[in-house]
Amino acid sequence: MLSVESVSAGYGKLQIINDISLEANQNEVTVIVGPNGSGKSTLLKTISGLTTLYKGKISLDGKVLSGLPPHEIAKLGLAYLPQTESVFTQLTVAENFKMAGYTIKTEDVASRLQESLEIFPQLRAYLRTKVQNLSGGERQMVAMTMAMLRKPKIIMFDEPTANLAPKVATQVLKTVAGFAHDSKLGVVLVEQNARRALEIGDKAYLLVSGRKVFEGGTKELLEHKELSKLYLGLKVEQ
Repeated sequence: MLSVESVSAGYGKLQIINDISLEANQNEVTVIVGPNGSGKSTLLKTISGLTTLYKGKISLDGKVLSGLPPHEIAKLGLAYLPQTESVFTQLTVAENFKMAGYTIKTEDVASRLQESLEIFPQLRAYLRTKVQNLSGGERQMVAMTMAMLRKPKIIMFDEPTANLAPKVATQVLKTVAGFAHDSKLGVVLVEQNARRALEIGDKAYLLVSGRKVFEGGTKELLEHKELSKLYLGLKVEQ
């Protein structure tokens, strides 16, 4: 569904990622891992149209995204949840959902919202609550519901469990996997906890210093003694 072909990008004249290619398909969780500063977040921003693209091509279902503004890319079915500022903290939960529905026909918003709230039904009790008064886990639930409201084809998460309690982080990752395997979306996941991300994923890419050094199954990367230890700090069981 999502195709990234030989992409190099960065910010102005500062190049961060070099000649990266990847694919993310429906019903799969595609995991992007690597040490800090390897270009993982920049890659997601590039796909979303938020960086300077020097070369390469990005497409979704055969439609070219390269060169389009972020709001047009979103309309074509790509949802992006950044690590920070993914919700409007000064607005209520209901107002956040209203903002998320700006590209949806008015008559469809109510029904889509009811469908999206089935994922996190506990949010119904907080519709009139300002997001700034919610916990970190609840804010992440609001952000995920906002993304699902638009019924994307691909949803990209940038470290969705950052600063969350372990129990909440486990729930969030379980939901992320459910998006792909139950809701038939394509999921692209950048996650600080490499082992847990690889355990729920299907396909893996390892980035180091802005370049791709591994592409394959998540289990294959987990069991790769040198790469796992050197770049991810993981111990491979003998």
